[in-house]
Amino acid sequence: MIKKRIEESIKVKQKIIDNVVLMNNIEKAANTIIEAFQRKNKVYFCGNGGSAADAQHLAAELSGKFYFDRPALPAEACHVNPSFLTAVSNDYDFDSVYARYIEGFGERGDILVGISTSGNSGNIIKALETAKNKEMVCIGLTGQTGGKMKEMVDILLNVPSKDTPRIQESHITIGHIICEIVEQKLFG
Repeated sequence: MIKKRIEESIKVKQKIIDNVVLMNNIEKAANTIIEAFQRKNKVYFCGNGGSAADAQHLAAELSGKFYFDRPALPAEACHVNPSFLTAVSNDYDFDSVYARYIEGFGERGDILVGISTSGNSGNIIKALETAKNKEMVCIGLTGQTGGKMKEMVDILLNVPSKDTPRIQESHITIGHIICEIVEQKLFG
């Protein structure tokens, strides 16, 4: 089973390499993030469960460091304040938590990276709607179909798989590539 899972992961990564549109969109996402940072805008990430962990991971790579010591970049995961998350979930509903965060913190020209393997997570969809209303750039990390997010984002990074673990592994790979490009072009 171990070998089979590794082989499945490799197959998905090969499909990414072979997908010219996706490869171009990865580069486009990196360049869009670079341009936002050059304008002094911020990048926000949101996701649920493993995708929330990925959101926090990628935000930390940008706000901390990736390969080398350099100035911090303004990136944050929308769920890192548990008091905010639980208050909004309690006072409104869970589908509103990220939209409310973006309403309070997002500004025109900022970027929201929504992460959802299905592309259909209600709270991510609402956050993207709020971000669009604020004239933010929206990037979606999804699975094969893109789900509802497909029509809502400026840049779609849809991993060619329907298998959640393989999608999440690829999201981190794509995220790391973006972080490396951003760091290299801004500070290399």
